[in-house]
Amino acid sequence: QVRLVESGGGLVQAEGSLRLSCAASGGTFANYAMGWFRQAPGKEREFVAGINWITTTVVAESVKGRFTISRDNAKNTVYLQMNSLKPEDTAVYYCAARVRGVRTAFRDYDYWGQGTQVTVSS
Repeated sequence: QVRLVESGGGLVQAEGSLRLSCAASGGTFANYAMGWFRQAPGKEREFVAGINWITTTVVAESVKGRFTISRDNAKNTVYLQMNSLKPEDTAVYYCAARVRGVRTAFRDYDYWGQGTQVTVSS
């Protein structure tokens, strides 16, 4: 059983930056593709970025050029660096894991963290 714990959320002004972290335990971290998703009130959970075990990344068009996903297999941690934040980025951000490659559908992920709130003020 893989356990995921996110951290790093908070309140930031528009155009600011935040870095989210997701620490994994209970499995062989390098075996998993990792994803970041977000969910705003009243909206479906949406894919933000994903990274597989050889660090190939996939990034949603809505955040491309602003957000970067990375992983440190030695620390069992995946990161989401968020720059040039906009009010529409406000959401709960979730870390997720699945075996093999990155997928953009949240239903394809097996393990989830509890989420961390990101609020961007205008």
